[in-house]
Amino acid sequence: MTASCSSGSAPAGAPEAAGESATVSATPAPQIKISPAAGSAKVKPNKKVVVTASGGVLDEVVVQGGGKQLEGDFNADKTKWVSKDPLRPTSSYSVSAKAGKTTAAASFKTLKPEIELEVADVTPNQKGEEVGVGAPIILTFNNPVSDKEAVEGALEVEAEKPVEGAWRWINDKTVIYRTATYWPAHQTVKLTARLNGVQGGQDMYGVKDYTTSIEIGAKQISKINTKTHMMYVYRDGKKVQTMRISAGMATTREYTTTSGVHLTMEKGNPVRMISPGRKKGDPGYYDVMINHAVRISNSGEYVHAKDNVWAQGRQNVSHGCINSRPDQAKWFFDNMQRGDVVDIKGTTRKLEWNNGWGFWQMPFKEWKKGSAL
Repeated sequence: MTASCSSGSAPAGAPEAAGESATVSATPAPQIKISPAAGSAKVKPNKKVVVTASGGVLDEVVVQGGGKQLEGDFNADKTKWVSKDPLRPTSSYSVSAKAGKTTAAASFKTLKPEIELEVADVTPNQKGEEVGVGAPIILTFNNPVSDKEAVEGALEVEAEKPVEGAWRWINDKTVIYRTATYWPAHQTVKLTARLNGVQGGQDMYGVKDYTTSIEIGAKQISKINTKTHMMYVYRDGKKVQTMRISAGMATTREYTTTSGVHLTMEKGNPVRMISPGRKKGDPGYYDVMINHAVRISNSGEYVHAKDNVWAQGRQNVSHGCINSRPDQAKWFFDNMQRGDVVDIKGTTRKLEWNNGWGFWQMPFKEWKKGSAL
């Protein structure tokens, strides 16, 4: 048989077979671009860190600064990475990225805000305090906020037993969270203000995050009828106290107890009460010390002790407060949680929504209109 093919060295000077000597073109290395550019200073905290790759995909992006690693997301084809959270003011950042065999690095600094934004106060939120099911969350900032949408977007309320709620701005420094219905009792609510790097106004940025837990206690609701001169206190749906009371005499608007849903705000023992708008010697002037007083409005209304048992349960003779027998007033004082509900009926004067913590006087649909979001 004759071989159909054979192997051996090609004659000198003869060309090699096609394909054996083809030159392979070098594939260009991916190019990486980082923003902010290396060496940048006074970068605004709300600026995004963006890393892009051309001619390849990003394998890794790490951004470190402000004491932590900055989180971000890749696009679908992994040619772009964008940071998620604001940068920390007055901080240094380093960026490293890898795409195939290409690596890149950059560092930059964020600006120091001319005006620093922080949480100045949260009420009610004393250490070890349990609050009532009607309690608002009143958040006050240290400086007036003009970009309310950005700041409100940084606020988060998480409850173990969730219920719908909304923020309402009542001025440039104060925003209040109220639920649509009362908080479910016996739970923890967590408030987080992720203010770090958030722009609250011109030349103003948040410099510190804030978090706190608020404990919701028993569901305590007091129902008062000024016409029957009675007050009933319920705890978790069970009646725990019956009190004979005397309300405002209603000879003037000032002396008329307000009807509506009040919240207990603070207490004192004793509390000095002085007649508003009157000086010593004027008709109706008084200046007295009152025991076991629990405030329920800013217009001077309290539930307090008064030794006029002849009127309690029979007649309204007060200057607008709810008074009761001293021992029962002490019981109420001792058992009160800030944010407990005191629902009063029977008078011609309505509690204003912004009189103290009268927030439940505003329909929730209307309340939500005060949100920047």
